[in-house]
Amino acid sequence: MKRQYNVGVVGATGMVGQRFITLLENHPWFNIACLSASSRSAGKSYENAVGKKWCMDTDIPEKIKNMRVYDASNDIDKITSMVDFVFCAVDMKKDEIKKLEEEYAKHECPVISNNSANRFTPDVPMVVPELNAEHIHIIPEQRKRLGTKRGFIAVKSNCSLQSYVPALFPLHKKFGVKDVLVCTYQAISGAGKTFETWPEMIDNVIPYIGGEEEKSEKEPLKLWGKIENGEIKLADRPNFTAQCIRVPVSNGHLGAVFVNFENKPSKEEMIDIWKSFKGRAQEFELPSAPKQFLNYFNEDDRPQIKSERMLENGMAISIGRLREDTQYQYKFVCLSHNTLRGAAGGGVLLAELLCAEGYID
Repeated sequence: MKRQYNVGVVGATGMVGQRFITLLENHPWFNIACLSASSRSAGKSYENAVGKKWCMDTDIPEKIKNMRVYDASNDIDKITSMVDFVFCAVDMKKDEIKKLEEEYAKHECPVISNNSANRFTPDVPMVVPELNAEHIHIIPEQRKRLGTKRGFIAVKSNCSLQSYVPALFPLHKKFGVKDVLVCTYQAISGAGKTFETWPEMIDNVIPYIGGEEEKSEKEPLKLWGKIENGEIKLADRPNFTAQCIRVPVSNGHLGAVFVNFENKPSKEEMIDIWKSFKGRAQEFELPSAPKQFLNYFNEDDRPQIKSERMLENGMAISIGRLREDTQYQYKFVCLSHNTLRGAAGGGVLLAELLCAEGYID
C-alpha cells in the first residue's frame, strides 16, 4: 500500500461530515483534497457554506476554511479526478444515496459510506474492522456487478450497534450467543443535533427513534454473516430484540444488554475474553485503532458517558456491571462514542483497513 492518499468528503457540511474533517485534519495517511455538499453550498468557501452549522468543539481547520465546496451530485467528474477515494455522509433519500454512491464507484472511486442506504446490498461489505474484517473480500464480486476495476462501496454499521455488538461478538465463537435483549440510550448528536438546535431535548427523554430498533435488531446479523456465492448471507442467530431511546446527552450511546448463551460462560471467562480481544485493526496497528478495543470497568457506577466516551480518542468500547440475571443468564452495560467510533471515526478506521489490505491502491 502507499502511505499518502487524497480523499474527499461528500456531505461535508453536516455533522458527520464535520467530524470527518476534524479527524482527517492531521491524519498520517489521508489528505483532504476535495469537499462537496448539496447544490445550495456549491461554489462557496467551506467556511461560508457551513456557516453557523459548525458544531465541533474545535474551530474549522485553517486549511479547510477557504476550500471550495463542490456539488456532490453534479460535479462527480471533477471530484473523482481529484481524489483516491471519498467518505460519504449525505442527507438524502435512500434511493438517491444508493444511486449517488454507485455513481462514484462507477467513476472508479471507492466510497466509504456512513449512510444506511447500501448496508443490505448483498455484495456491499458492512464492516467493524475489529469484528468482521474478512467481509471486505466480497469487493471483487461487487466490482463484477458494477463493471469497475477500482471502484466499490463499503459501509460502516449503524452507530447504535457500536456499543453492544463488539462486546458480544468475541463471546459468540466460544460460547454461542443465543438471545439478546438490548436497550440503547442514545445521544442527540446521533440525530445530527445539538442542544442549541434541539432545545426540546433539554430535561427530556423520547422513547422512540425512527428506524433505529429495526437497524439494531437486523444489522448485527449481517456482521455475523458469511460470504457465500458472491454475497454476504445474514446469520440466523443470535436473536435480537431492541428498544432505542433518545436521551439528553450530547455524545455517547449507552447500551443495557441481557444475553443468553448456548454454553454459559463464567463471569471471569467473559471478562478475560474482553480484555484479551484484538481484531484486524490492532494486528495492522492502524492509525485510528484503539490499542485496547474492549475495556472492562469493575466499579459499580462505570462506564459513564462523561468519563469514558473519549477513551482512546473515542474509538474504544467500555463495558461494566456484568452480573447474572433472573430471566437471562447475564446482563451488563456498554458504551461507545457515537460520532467517533459510531460514525466518522469508524469510517476512517474502515478506510485504513481497506488501504492496508490493498483494496485502495
